[in-house]
Amino acid sequence: MAAESLFATLFPSDCRLCGAALAEVSRLPVCSACVGSIRRIEAPTCDVCGELVTTAAAGDELRCGVCQRARLPFAKAVAYGSYDGALRGLVHLLKYDRVRPASDLLGRMLAETMADLKFASSERAPLVIPVPLWVGRERQRGFNQAAEIARAAMRYWRLRGTVAGETPALPAMELNTGALRRTRETQSQTGLTRHQRRANLRGAFVAARPEQVSGREIILVDDVYTTGTTVSECARVLRRAGAAEIYVATAARVLKGEVAAEEFEAAAKAQA
Repeated sequence: MAAESLFATLFPSDCRLCGAALAEVSRLPVCSACVGSIRRIEAPTCDVCGELVTTAAAGDELRCGVCQRARLPFAKAVAYGSYDGALRGLVHLLKYDRVRPASDLLGRMLAETMADLKFASSERAPLVIPVPLWVGRERQRGFNQAAEIARAAMRYWRLRGTVAGETPALPAMELNTGALRRTRETQSQTGLTRHQRRANLRGAFVAARPEQVSGREIILVDDVYTTGTTVSECARVLRRAGAAEIYVATAARVLKGEVAAEEFEAAAKAQA
């Protein structure tokens, strides 16, 4: 009985996302149907921040309203999928339920996403820097989910590069978890205005090792791109430390345009 209880704890029999029975033993308690439902973003997105945009004429650069009005501190942000459904559930399993095997799948998605980035220079390997957690939060959680996903992405990339006959889609990359540090705890960004979000994060990050980022192309990694406030603040700090160019890669992204479209459609149906 004790052995059965231990087995049920280590290898749950039901999918943690939909509740369906798992057909095979796996370290990740998520069924193949939920995993298969996760799709890459295919709609036209802003060439800078990755938000949904309307299709432009052939050859025109796609930019959302925000990126048309302001210059962001990073060159480009890419994400694998929309932060909803099974992908949202997968992030929550890692972030809040501490199901660390979820980082392997999220890392594979991140690696595929980083393949879309075009780097300005090939002289030095891009530096992969996870967005850091406040030390107290990381101690409480036991890990930094952004760092876990970044490490998994690097493992996937190295493995992919060893497959016979397959050309690597990514250049060599260097993971650095110490170049950027969070100096204080911040309140939740939920419910804050754009101005309040920026004020909340101002001074919360510091380039702990500026000599390691100076002149380098950098990929900032996080689990979710919500409003872009956090990665923008990190990018500003890295720019001041001398970074040559900064890109952002996340496993998921909140697509406001998609939400707005759904709300519009719902309102139209209600009035019909």
